[in-house]
Amino acid sequence: MRRFGWIVLLIVALAIAGCTSGQPTKGEAIVYVAGPLSGFQANTGQTVAGGVRLMAAQLNRAGGLLGYQVKVVALDDEADSDVATAIAEEIQAAVDRGVAVVGVIGHPNSGQTAAAMEIYKDLSIVVITPTASEVGLTQRGYRNFFRVNAANDLQAQVGADYLVSQLGASKVAVLYNDDPYGIDLGKLVASELTGRGAEVPLSIQVKVEQNRFTDEVARIKASGADAVYYAGYEVECPYLRADLRDAGLGGLTFMASDGCFLAATIDNSDGAAEGMYVTGFAPSPATAVDQAWMQAYQAVEYRNPDTYSVNGYSAMEVLAEGVKKAGSLNSDEVARAIRGLEITTPLGKVQFQDNGDLRDAQIYIFQVKDGEFVQVAP
Repeated sequence: MRRFGWIVLLIVALAIAGCTSGQPTKGEAIVYVAGPLSGFQANTGQTVAGGVRLMAAQLNRAGGLLGYQVKVVALDDEADSDVATAIAEEIQAAVDRGVAVVGVIGHPNSGQTAAAMEIYKDLSIVVITPTASEVGLTQRGYRNFFRVNAANDLQAQVGADYLVSQLGASKVAVLYNDDPYGIDLGKLVASELTGRGAEVPLSIQVKVEQNRFTDEVARIKASGADAVYYAGYEVECPYLRADLRDAGLGGLTFMASDGCFLAATIDNSDGAAEGMYVTGFAPSPATAVDQAWMQAYQAVEYRNPDTYSVNGYSAMEVLAEGVKKAGSLNSDEVARAIRGLEITTPLGKVQFQDNGDLRDAQIYIFQVKDGEFVQVAP
């Protein structure tokens, strides 16, 4: 009887072991998500963080990473470079304490990314930005930095080409905000337009968060422009578009950059967004993922995904696959593994150049139709 009892206990123990063998046993490994979670760009950071959290939840259900439970810690950079630097110092302190840090997904904006990389570059972590696009970010020799989006040079090329060859624009007023991202892209777009034979009669810098454009609209009208390109964010774009409409210039061809590829551009435009074009670094979630993915996201986030949820998800997937391929959390080994990856994510096929840029980056063009972003190219 005692022997039978031991056999039963052994069977139960084996059954429990079988049920938990896929579960993490080494504790937690931290993935930081750094971006604007409050303030005027809160939706940008929140939508990226949502994608990261979904990928982490899926990893944990499958046993985690190398036996670690993935813990996502979101940090709010407030779209401010000084705050981004403070966040980087906080992460540095965690690394110095010996916390198992897998990496950082962030920052979404180029200015904050550049500021934080001054600290991240010397840390034993991997950094993957979901959307930061300033060209120079991958020209500074960082060995632990990657991005899953195209850079501004490609965005400028595709946007300018579409304006001239597809929409027939010949005189384009270029406006850009005073963020490093907007300045970089505005200059590139102007150059690409003139290179295609279009005239740029006006180039104007505006402020981040500017919401009235009376003087700028008057100058656009006086310039005789037949199109407007805006390089900036969703916190300025809808107001510029509405002011153009109210001044009788709503019929001008209007294209905005990826920073405006968020629902707020439509929601805050007072109906003026209809017909405008936007370039983006990702396909719409409605076309990039299936219904099961959408439902899984809603279960984790209690909200619908927005445009850059797939960027956050894909960046986390790249980090996870790099860890798996390296068989280690060592940042040098993970970075080398990421450079050798060839995987398919909701963003499509992902492979990296040695400098951390994508090999085959993609720009998507959308038009607002019936209050929704509808992909028109490619």
